[in-house]
Amino acid sequence: MSNEIRNLQPNVIWNNFCKLNAVPRPSKKEEKVIKFMHDFGVSLGLETQIDKVGNVVIYKPATVGMENRKTVILQSHLDMVHEKNNDVDFDFEKSGIQMYVDNDWVKAKGTTLGADNGLGVATIMSILESSDISHPRIEALFTIDEETGMTGALKLDKNILKGDILLNLDTEEDDEIGIGCAGGVDITISKTFDTTINKNLSFIKITLNGLSGGHSGMEIHKNLGNSNKLLNKIINDLNNNFLVHISEIDGGGLRNAIPRESSFILGITDAEFKSIETQSLNSFAVIKDQFLHTDPSIKLSIVKLDKDFKIIDRENQTELIKLIENCPNGVYKMSDNIPGLVETSNNIANISLKDGNLNIKCLTRSSDEDSKEELKNIIKSLFINKRYGVNFSGDYPGWQPDVNSEILDKLVKVYQDLNNTEPNVAACHAGLECGIIGSHYPELDMISFGPTIRGAHSPDERASIKSTIKFWKFLKEVLLNIPLK
Repeated sequence: MSNEIRNLQPNVIWNNFCKLNAVPRPSKKEEKVIKFMHDFGVSLGLETQIDKVGNVVIYKPATVGMENRKTVILQSHLDMVHEKNNDVDFDFEKSGIQMYVDNDWVKAKGTTLGADNGLGVATIMSILESSDISHPRIEALFTIDEETGMTGALKLDKNILKGDILLNLDTEEDDEIGIGCAGGVDITISKTFDTTINKNLSFIKITLNGLSGGHSGMEIHKNLGNSNKLLNKIINDLNNNFLVHISEIDGGGLRNAIPRESSFILGITDAEFKSIETQSLNSFAVIKDQFLHTDPSIKLSIVKLDKDFKIIDRENQTELIKLIENCPNGVYKMSDNIPGLVETSNNIANISLKDGNLNIKCLTRSSDEDSKEELKNIIKSLFINKRYGVNFSGDYPGWQPDVNSEILDKLVKVYQDLNNTEPNVAACHAGLECGIIGSHYPELDMISFGPTIRGAHSPDERASIKSTIKFWKFLKEVLLNIPLK
């Protein structure tokens, strides 16, 4: 596997990507990759620092003749989203990612690939270790915990950087130059229900899986199925027609991933099993037809269980089903200023109910602070009015576009000269770290770009080989054209 990837062009990037992907690097558990990156900087004889939260900064002097150019901060995040297919046995905390080549794509075997943002990290490593690439003074910033809270960017040491220009390598279309992004806030909804045991019930597990999933920012506008919302529709139909009893819910995963799989454990009477099965399949058929093009592999399974479970009461379960149904999910508002840009959205990412303890995790994103406040307060009111707990955390700002950016003009010209076409200068709905870093260093001129990556935050994640070649050539030319101090 490694040799197949390492032999790709550009060799230097793919070699570093293989080294990086051999190191487990889940969000909030980045100790191994922090050490890996620190040791990498030290091995090159470069000044290397780790700040108080674990961000790594490696400093490289300008090459000969480039000393009079502005200092460039090259920035990517060390952590990666850990998602896998249900039938894949893989421990992200102990094993390196298993990769393979499929035509123009590098993919992983049933897991996320880590190209988000590992290709950016590997590219910066390649600049740092180069001896034949001209560049100004470099400050390489490797942040932690971008995927589950932006902790690294939020708590970045305000004195660790001296650069003038920030190049964030975390955009996923190679023809795009990013000039803005959404902010976000985590919403956690909780409640504890009384539970009882009913010995007259049998139990079944209903699972909806095989959905496409994806990035809850970059792909929220694609109307991809959300397994939590869709399975809740099926359960609602059952609740309206039968005496079913909810025991457990296990739906979705990380906040920044559109959920692909959800399950309910229900108590039923044996006499109603066939009717419940028929009703479930009928409800599923409607959903399958509705999402035929976006989620063609969607599946529903119903299995009988051989043990007893505690159940919540019917009144609370009906209320919960309705709350999930009414909770906003997907695009809430499109931008009035930038055509085609999602301004505000919410992702109902994870629902967990076990032993009467409920947690619902959402991620609300917006490039407009007022709109973000509006949506999060709508969600809060919906649940608070029914005596649920609602907690906000991890609030971070968006990045407002600067159309007068000096480095933007440089990048557009370089792109045009290399590709004989115009780049797509755009803001995105993802939560890049630029807005947060810019709040610490308000004078920074910031741009984001990167190679083409598809299916980020899902096991379908894949990185284009041709695009990586294009991206590498573009970055090297950009570094040659950094403005004078």
